Amino acid sequence: MYLWGSHLEGLEEFTHEFNKSIDFDKILFEEDITGSLAHVEMLCKKGIITQEDFEIIASELKNILEEIKSKKLEIDLKEEDIHSFVENELTKRVGSVGKKLHTARSRNDQCALDLRLYSKKVLAEINKDLKNLIKAIISLAEENKNTIMPGFTHMQHAQVTSFAHYILAYGQMFKRDIERLNNSLLRIDENPLGSCALVTTSFDIDRFITSEILGFKNPTENSMDSVSDRDYVLEILFNNSLIMTHLSRLCEELIYFSSSEYNYIKFSGKFSTGSSIMPQKKNPDMAELIRGKSGRTFGDLITVFTILKGTPLAYNKDFQEDKEALFDSVKTTSSSLKIMRGIIESLELNKDKMRESAEKGFLNATDLADYLVLKGLAFREAYDLVGKIVNYAIEENLTLEEISLDVYKGFNKIFKEDLYNFIEIENSLKNRKVYGGPAEEAVTVQIENLKNYLNI
Repeated sequence: MYLWGSHLEGLEEFTHEFNKSIDFDKILFEEDITGSLAHVEMLCKKGIITQEDFEIIASELKNILEEIKSKKLEIDLKEEDIHSFVENELTKRVGSVGKKLHTARSRNDQCALDLRLYSKKVLAEINKDLKNLIKAIISLAEENKNTIMPGFTHMQHAQVTSFAHYILAYGQMFKRDIERLNNSLLRIDENPLGSCALVTTSFDIDRFITSEILGFKNPTENSMDSVSDRDYVLEILFNNSLIMTHLSRLCEELIYFSSSEYNYIKFSGKFSTGSSIMPQKKNPDMAELIRGKSGRTFGDLITVFTILKGTPLAYNKDFQEDKEALFDSVKTTSSSLKIMRGIIESLELNKDKMRESAEKGFLNATDLADYLVLKGLAFREAYDLVGKIVNYAIEENLTLEEISLDVYKGFNKIFKEDLYNFIEIENSLKNRKVYGGPAEEAVTVQIENLKNYLNI
């Protein structure tokens, strides 16, 4: 049964299939019934329906909710949408009393309400997933405060760092993701119910009552905006896209760190697969899938941007298309975060290989320049001098530590025996104690700050 009136012709079957949304919006059954329960309670409190009618409607709505949850009641996919199914099922059970449920309400504000309730719920779920991932990162960092590895810029060996310092960089990215989610919640946490189709209603409803029942901080301010606003959907899609960007960056690095050329890490067999033809292969498929699935979330974001850009006020049927994109983005992001947590928790580090790699590429060249500055040279003079020394080392196939003191003095008499202690790889790491740096004490501060942020 269509809810939009007997005065209109029924849709052709193929047109109905094109128009309906129940195949995907059925997941909103709990939000839809929760919103209806709040609405009918408000109608009763305002004397718009009787106490008896309220009790009949509310009782049966709760029964429908429990039966759907327990799978005793199957959602009829022939209905137009989840709103139609719930209202028709209610009316089938309680008769004409059920038809009073939709008093002072439109499907426009009903859709907007369901989507906001869903959005609040999934924000909390993704927030939890992010926190669990950060906890896994913290644990890995605590075990590897002094695990030396190369730091990179432009994919080239740059300076010495620790694995803890490296992985905690992603902890900061995911922390910012949580902050964005919390900020988005401030705008999502408003109740559109009571806006009706676009200009509210002549019934004496109270939108503050439903806001309190449903746990919103307040009602939305403008009824026209309320039914046509999908900014919060875009915010979630953007937030998810950025989360997936961070996950994809991490996956990209872990994938090449696991390659034979690097051999810094090994993925657990729980998050790897083999080859159908090459028995020696261990492929980082889960990380590759996360990297690939980031494209889905970007596409979901662009989909809703494109839908909204040409829609005039107020509600338009175009808005039906926001849900599949949102549902897909949420599912993709949440599952990717859970998989990444498992990857991090089961990661095996080849510490010897990372340490060996850090000895190559003159990662302590900047330390040598800093040494010269401490001895009195201007930094640019020191920079130029170290450049010449590095060229010499390359020609002679030596590391900076292997060059003799006499040779150093040949470049400049300022060099003393203490230079070797200054440019030692371990000391290169230990000397970077600046807030935010890779030295053990600096990394410990980062870990404690993240723990305090997560209240752990």
